[in-house]
Amino acid sequence: MRLLIINGPNLNMLKERNKEIYGDVSYPSLVKSLKNYAKSKGIKISIFQSNHEGKIIDEIQKNKEKFDGYIINPGALTHYSYAIRDAVEILKKDVVEIHISDITKRESFRNIDVLDGLCAKKIAGEGISGYFKAIDYFIKGSDKNEC
Repeated sequence: MRLLIINGPNLNMLKERNKEIYGDVSYPSLVKSLKNYAKSKGIKISIFQSNHEGKIIDEIQKNKEKFDGYIINPGALTHYSYAIRDAVEILKKDVVEIHISDITKRESFRNIDVLDGLCAKKIAGEGISGYFKAIDYFIKGSDKNEC
């Protein structure tokens, strides 16, 4: 199985951001842990991060048929990027949307999620463990319409 993990703006700044919200793990440490976890489960993963909406869209389009599943944390783009929504909609395999924080319990503008109803599953508010739960989702098989 091959999975693509896509991370949006500011996720590369983990550990430097508000630790009460985002935890104390750096982005390089998260990437290393995810690669080790996936390898231990016999899964190949690729991880991509960009602070630029267009580059995220390009990555999705470039890889639309190369992976068995997709995990996306669009960061703040979650709240307004219809362009990313349109790109995700093209994917023919399951997509799991994750957020480190519970976006529904933060500022009111974060309650808007333009990916709502599009992904097979949404994991929010579970810290970085959400990434591992997303990988497990693909290992265990998909339960449709959990988003």
